[in-house]
Amino acid sequence: MSVATGAGEPAAAAGAGGSRVFFQSPRGGGGGSSREEPGVAPAAAAHVQQQQQRRHQQGKVTVKYDRKELRKRLALEEWIVEQLGRLYGCEEEEMPDVEIDIDDLLDAADEEERALKLQEALVDCYKPTEDFIKELLTRIRGMRKLSPPQKKSI
Repeated sequence: MSVATGAGEPAAAAGAGGSRVFFQSPRGGGGGSSREEPGVAPAAAAHVQQQQQRRHQQGKVTVKYDRKELRKRLALEEWIVEQLGRLYGCEEEEMPDVEIDIDDLLDAADEEERALKLQEALVDCYKPTEDFIKELLTRIRGMRKLSPPQKKSI
């Protein structure tokens, strides 16, 4: 890798693959610090490699979820917050603690049970909630419950 050997060959590191180098000693520092770099460079290179592996592992986790389903879920959650703001007549920060668990609704046996769960969650709302409940039930129809990704041993 050019990162480990780049300290000894500044021309090669700057000319070919310079954009790949994540760290580099100052060019004006020259003589005295170059003796310390060989001992530090492998440790620093290992640190950079560990960071890249972490990023790669994090990328794998997000890929395991269906991105399209995640986008739909996020759009639904934003819609729910907006509608609850209208129902309660306030901003999100001022809203009473209302918990609507989409996965819990998807676990329900049928539409009636889902509607009952929503009515229970909205019991302290003073405005009519029927239209909101009907629309929410329509929007979650066909959605799947999100399950956590399977952990793989490294």
